Amino acid sequence: MLIASCGRSPQPTQARARNLLLVTIDTLRADHVGAYGYARARTPVLDALAAGGVRFDRAYAAAPITLPSHATLLTGRYPPGHGARDNGLHVSSSVPTLATELHTRGFKTAAFVAAFPLDHQFGLNRGFDVYGDQLPRQPNGQIANERPASQVVNDAIAWLSPLTSPQSPQSPTPNPQSPFFLWVHLFEPHAPYGDPSSQRPVLERYDEEIVTADREIGRLIDALGAARADTLIVAAGDHGEAFGEHGEFAHSIFVYDTTLRVPLVINGPGIAAAAKIDTPVTLADVAPTIARAFGWTMADVDGVDLAPAIAGRPLDRREIYAESFAPFLEFGWSPLRAIRSGGRKYIAAPKPELYDLERDPREEHDLAASDRATASALATRVDRYAPAQLPATKFIDASGFERLRALGYSMPMHSHDPAAARIDPKDRRDVAAAIAQVIAGELSGDALERALEAILHSDAGNSQVHLRLGYVKLAKNDCAAAEREFTYAIDGGLPGVDAYLGLATCLGRRNDLAAAARALQFAKDREPDNPVVTANLGILQANRGDLAGAIQSLTTALARDPDLHEARFNLALAYAKSGRRPEAAAAARELLRRLPPAAAQRPEVERLLRAVQ
Repeated sequence: MLIASCGRSPQPTQARARNLLLVTIDTLRADHVGAYGYARARTPVLDALAAGGVRFDRAYAAAPITLPSHATLLTGRYPPGHGARDNGLHVSSSVPTLATELHTRGFKTAAFVAAFPLDHQFGLNRGFDVYGDQLPRQPNGQIANERPASQVVNDAIAWLSPLTSPQSPQSPTPNPQSPFFLWVHLFEPHAPYGDPSSQRPVLERYDEEIVTADREIGRLIDALGAARADTLIVAAGDHGEAFGEHGEFAHSIFVYDTTLRVPLVINGPGIAAAAKIDTPVTLADVAPTIARAFGWTMADVDGVDLAPAIAGRPLDRREIYAESFAPFLEFGWSPLRAIRSGGRKYIAAPKPELYDLERDPREEHDLAASDRATASALATRVDRYAPAQLPATKFIDASGFERLRALGYSMPMHSHDPAAARIDPKDRRDVAAAIAQVIAGELSGDALERALEAILHSDAGNSQVHLRLGYVKLAKNDCAAAEREFTYAIDGGLPGVDAYLGLATCLGRRNDLAAAARALQFAKDREPDNPVVTANLGILQANRGDLAGAIQSLTTALARDPDLHEARFNLALAYAKSGRRPEAAAAARELLRRLPPAAAQRPEVERLLRAVQ
């Protein structure tokens, strides 16, 4: 187990943890937590964990992006080693994780995540007995992209309850409960922060979302009950957030410490209280540190076991790597790779950057031109971690691109020709900032439309902005403009089917059903198992009089996703028009059972049910 003393004399045996609780807080800056010196913080739970354990003052993400960062934390490998170089890419199925390793050692394992970037389809579900990633539906029937911390923690507590409840004294020779590993991910304080329409300052709303996350972590820890004494707790941010530093807003593009520095706290048996470690560490260190705490060594990792530092001894000097391939994958710009070594930080880019972090922690004075020898040496080193190109990689299979974009991640695919000249993201700061403002949810209505059009004026080939503008135009019933934008998005090579779905909607509204059918067929060719596409084809078939085909398509869609409410309503209609009144009534009753009590659709469904009974 981790040793808290640095003395050389023999130490008494330390208590060992049986259980592991890992809590990750999305988009949490270290300097907005009370334990890290933030005067306006209201983070009593995180502060208490730090006061009773060890706080790492200079902990850094390996990527300022949710999926790659979590994959690094759970595998101990930098993104080149686990394969998820951006949201929407898959974690390699051959890489061991904390979950796969602990599960083989007899741990009960569960994860409860709050947002779509960590959906099971991206590969982090391996090794978990339970992977709670089901997101609620919005009033229009679409799946939401995130869920509140209270819901995530409710699910986690429900899973914990039988493992932490005292056993009945009447039980004959009860066996001790299996140890458990529980990972809980909270999406607060990711953008949009609170209610953007309130017009309150962004930082106030950001801090309030941190308060929410902190409160829910406290409720989760309280639910441990007596198991708290035997549980190692690790709390970490996955990346930070920028509010104008270096001209950046939000995260994912740049690799400055604004978005790489995170809080990291470890608390539990064998951990000294109120310890503070200033040595730079990486989230890749978390997995090997936990592994050693539970008695084994995690092989083939980039991180190191932090037990010596926790025990008060120095770590060996080393380099720390970070990257962002989001500029490359999402906009066709150059990727950014960074290496931290000996107090210096080098950023590999078309215009390289070099910073003296001891004298310039805010990275404001670029030394690349004046210290060419150091810059050249570190450029060679960074290439050993990862080249500036990517291997052929499997992208997200399902129709999830628009859901990722709605959370602040844009997913168009550009040419990946390694010989192509790449734009330095620094030269597109204004475009990146404008896109961040759009995807952060801070704009709506005419302001959002103007912002999207302004971005396209500077970056006309941005397919994901064309897509967003298409849906804005569609909401205004300007189908002519919307069709144009969806077509630009499709011609620009945008993956996924969202542009085809938008185009089919426009074509259907102007009663060009043949063209709408072609658009939907293109979508189905891309994603044959997508239930939304299949449901739309069924609705179109019903409108064209093919009731048998409509029933088949809608039934298939509902088999894949039973909560597609519009599909079920149209199935009831198709049954009714076919004279199959009992099936129509059954579909309507099932829809009423699934709809929330206050759903606006209920009266229409009830009228249909009365008509067919």
